[in-house]
Amino acid sequence: MNEDTTLKTIGYTPFNYSADRALFRVNGGVRIQETLERASDLLHLAHRLAEDAAFEKSTDRYAWAAHFLLEMSKAVIDDVVKVITPRSEVEVGKKAEKQ
Repeated sequence: MNEDTTLKTIGYTPFNYSADRALFRVNGGVRIQETLERASDLLHLAHRLAEDAAFEKSTDRYAWAAHFLLEMSKAVIDDVVKVITPRSEVEVGKKAEKQ
């Protein structure tokens, strides 16, 4: 993994689709360390809400909140992976997905 502290998000990764169009996208230009810290915070909140959802049977609001936080976290991490993964590995992954 590249430990360059100047690495930043590329801002390409979309999330939360409606009618096959992304409503939101990860912003580019955010330092990777800050990005991963924020993803960790989102995952922590999603974990806590999922726990609450398991015990609160009368409503699904906790489950939906956890769902959207997880979707955001995944997009943030996917954007970081696109930055830190060497180009040749990304191209190999794309070829494997097509097969």
